[in-house]
Amino acid sequence: MFKTLRTYVPVLDWGRSYSREAFQGDLIAAVIVTIMLIPQSLAYAMLAGLPPEAGIYASILPIILYAIFGTSRALAVGPVAVVSLMTAAAVGQVAEQGTAGYAIAALTLAVMSGLILLGMGLLKLGFLANFLSHPVIAGFITASGILIAASQLKHILGVSASGHTLPEILGSLARHLGEVNAITLLIGVSATAFLFWVRKGMKPLLLARGVPPKLADVAQKAGPVAAVVVTTLAVWALGLSDRGVSIVGAVPQSLPPLTLPGFDYELITALFVPALLISVIGFVESISVAQTLAAKKRQRIDPNQELIGLGAANLGAGFTGGYPVTGGFARSVVNYDAGAETPAAGAYTAVGLAIAALALTPLIYFLPTATLAATIIVAVMSLVDLSILKTSWGYSKADFAAVTATILLTLGFGVETGVSAGVSLSILLHLYKTSKPHVAEVGLVPGTQHFRNIHRHDVETDPAILTIRIDESLYFPNARFLEDYVLDRVSADCPIKHVVLMCSAVNVIDMSALEALEALNQRLKDMGITLHLSEVKGPVTDRLIKTHFLDDLTGSVFLSQYDAWVALSRPKAAE
Repeated sequence: MFKTLRTYVPVLDWGRSYSREAFQGDLIAAVIVTIMLIPQSLAYAMLAGLPPEAGIYASILPIILYAIFGTSRALAVGPVAVVSLMTAAAVGQVAEQGTAGYAIAALTLAVMSGLILLGMGLLKLGFLANFLSHPVIAGFITASGILIAASQLKHILGVSASGHTLPEILGSLARHLGEVNAITLLIGVSATAFLFWVRKGMKPLLLARGVPPKLADVAQKAGPVAAVVVTTLAVWALGLSDRGVSIVGAVPQSLPPLTLPGFDYELITALFVPALLISVIGFVESISVAQTLAAKKRQRIDPNQELIGLGAANLGAGFTGGYPVTGGFARSVVNYDAGAETPAAGAYTAVGLAIAALALTPLIYFLPTATLAATIIVAVMSLVDLSILKTSWGYSKADFAAVTATILLTLGFGVETGVSAGVSLSILLHLYKTSKPHVAEVGLVPGTQHFRNIHRHDVETDPAILTIRIDESLYFPNARFLEDYVLDRVSADCPIKHVVLMCSAVNVIDMSALEALEALNQRLKDMGITLHLSEVKGPVTDRLIKTHFLDDLTGSVFLSQYDAWVALSRPKAAE
């Protein structure tokens, strides 16, 4: 009973061996991540079209719930750029930004996402993430990064542009160029340049000046806070808000409130598909980060339990004034590098953010939105990786086509269309690749019992024996392909008397493939050719035994391909 409980509540496992050393590492990591998250949470809330406090609220209880139910020791959960953009796109279709309905829709989206993730975890559907092609997801994230950066240019310029696609955003910006606020532009460009320099140049400079590495690292992570402090003081001291500089304004000085999502049927129906897409993309991003960091310390991540942890986090966000959350790459890497030993680091971060929500929110009244936009732009530019186009072009034209289509659809039609296309293309790409499995005609390597491709190696063959090695499981998309391949081959070669299907790489034969094999067996029989199988795996054999296929098979099932060669080759027949 307790073992089962520990499986679903991992804190009961790692919490029993929590040490003073782990506490020190977690506390230091929490301080650094908290410093990083304060401006980032505000910025991502703005990206989602929500009040700035929603970003902080979404970073408190969700982190605590993930610490209880998650399995990653370093994953930092909260608002992230891509999910924030998807939230804005989804909620913007059902409510107008700035209204109570918009906030309720965001809460509803978080709860729905949490329920979907929780359900997938309890049903152990974590494997579904494997159906999403990495190149396609990389293409979607790259396009999203470009969209996010473009959407923030209006805050850098100080204009009231709009749009959810790249053509809409750029067109709107062009129409409002005459309204650019010079002071806002100066703040935005300066903050962006400073933050880019902080990311690349501050730490090397500090190290060259003799600053200890750990202190230099903390200073680098605190760069966005410095930008916030300096620009806020400048706006306050110079009265720039009276000169057209947009500011954050009043932020409630309180802990996350208890909130309820909407229960309207039409709202739930309208948000179901976006919630599903946000859940899938959020899970893929989160599990990728978690597994990468866990591998560095030889730790194990349970994908199904991760679904439960992320589901709980999203439910927490939905009931405490937040919006959908997931594991963030940047903050998780910072958490790991800062020395986080257990998920407790996330809980300590939540405490730090709660203190900030109570004590620091009055201080950001004069924070310019241009600074938050600069924070977002610098953060998301690390997501943009156009090199995936070159890599996929050189490696696989099919992958290149899928990546290009995902990027163009996301930029041209918005994130919902882009992610839907990405998921569909991932599945279609898998079906396309497996619909034409690699098959090779093989022969015996002289002096051995090994068989290799006749077009790649100097091998022995027998004109009367056609041996086909199948390098893929046989199921409905490719069953007919194999049948056609074999029949085309034997029709052009009269001496063939035996066909041997070498099944060493076949893990599954489904009903469609079984019917294709039965048809192939009969047609070869009509042509006077015997069909044999070799190196059939145990589980596949077990399933074939339950059918009449092996009874009807005109030939034999050989333990190894060499046994088939010895039994069927002409020298053996001559003896």
